[in-house]
Amino acid sequence: MKIVLGTAQFGTNYGIANIIGQVKKPEITEILKFAKISGVNTIDTAISYQSSEQRLGEIGIDDFKIITKLSEIPKNYKNLKIWITSQVQKSLNFLKVRKLSGLLLHRPIQLLDQDKQDLWSILVELKNKGLIEKIGYSIYSPDELDKLWSLFKPDIVQAPYNILDRRLDTSGWLERMSKEKIEVHIRSIFLQGLLLMNEKNRPEKFKKWTNIWRKWNLWLMENEITPVQATVSFALSDNRISKVVVGVDSLKQFKDIISVANNIKTFPESFNVEDLKLLNPSEWSTI
Repeated sequence: MKIVLGTAQFGTNYGIANIIGQVKKPEITEILKFAKISGVNTIDTAISYQSSEQRLGEIGIDDFKIITKLSEIPKNYKNLKIWITSQVQKSLNFLKVRKLSGLLLHRPIQLLDQDKQDLWSILVELKNKGLIEKIGYSIYSPDELDKLWSLFKPDIVQAPYNILDRRLDTSGWLERMSKEKIEVHIRSIFLQGLLLMNEKNRPEKFKKWTNIWRKWNLWLMENEITPVQATVSFALSDNRISKVVVGVDSLKQFKDIISVANNIKTFPESFNVEDLKLLNPSEWSTI
């Protein structure tokens, strides 16, 4: 199963379409049970998702592979090795596991900082000790790979990718990583829920892209396909992609996603958008 359970909503009020707020603990328990019986065996979390790691550990995740992310390293870290090791140990303690399936840098461009030249070798050392199986980075743009690739070869790269945002492919990086046998994990397949919203619920500021939404809705109607079917099918249809991270805020939503996981369709190229104001959620506050 390519699907990975994303857990940002387990610790925060994540997502522009999230009207429920942080997922309650009993609901998380049911989601994890359903994941197990559905063949979803990997969980994606992060230190920055506030209480997500702790809540997962309290419920119990022994049967899952866990990928977490190291937060941006602060200016006052003092000793880099001690700081990283303590962060990893804290995650292991919260999650109540002996090792991590993967550890990704949440801000990998810090690898190029003058005072962090040992950062990658510290991660490699933790991997060699058996605390982490795979290391890599979580990126926001393929441009980051241009700067990092020749210096630090990852086991895993996680990046945004969806029916509108195809930068990972158009940049050539998706093909290159596939050929070099790097695990590519994609996230933001719903664009924080924006692709699942109907016109009435979509925030006013996104009306400047009305032509895109009209074309999207028309294509969905013509193909008699739901937004969830379309976005999930698009994400799963590319063999170069190893894993697809999906965040959920309810058991029903998770069941809907799993139920359409094998419904593959063909998608017109015209949905490819290059406007970063729309593609990058960190830009939305400036719209």
